[in-house]
Amino acid sequence: MPPRTSSSAHAAGGARILLVDDNANGLSARQSVLQELGHRISTAPGGAEALEAFSRHKFDLVITDFRMPKMDGLELIVKLRKLSPETPIILISGYVDALGLSETSTGADVVIQKSANEVGHLVRAVNRLLRRKKPAASERSRKKSGAKGQAAD
Repeated sequence: MPPRTSSSAHAAGGARILLVDDNANGLSARQSVLQELGHRISTAPGGAEALEAFSRHKFDLVITDFRMPKMDGLELIVKLRKLSPETPIILISGYVDALGLSETSTGADVVIQKSANEVGHLVRAVNRLLRRKKPAASERSRKKSGAKGQAAD
């Protein structure tokens, strides 16, 4: 099934976000919240469909569930990082505490526990990541070459 894109008139200026989840209810709920904030949302029911959408379109942010059949969120993050290391990624899971999932262990920019507070955490994380400025690729290269062994980022 190809990814679906939804937009409305007030969403024309928002960020383009790819939302990945095999649970249709979770996908729909998050999509509604993000569209109300003015973002343009594309959805994918799994990792393979997300990679297909990602290869065809530029996204400002990716939000993925952890537990999905065939390709889990961690596998998807690794593949997305290879394609576009600078794209911010949020990982959402009901197993954050049980599995010790963190930004360091997953490669995501933000890890959110599924809970009653999930929507508030998601909205804050989306806003923070979209505001974050990254240096242009040429500037990063210049910093790295001038750093002589020191980390530039």
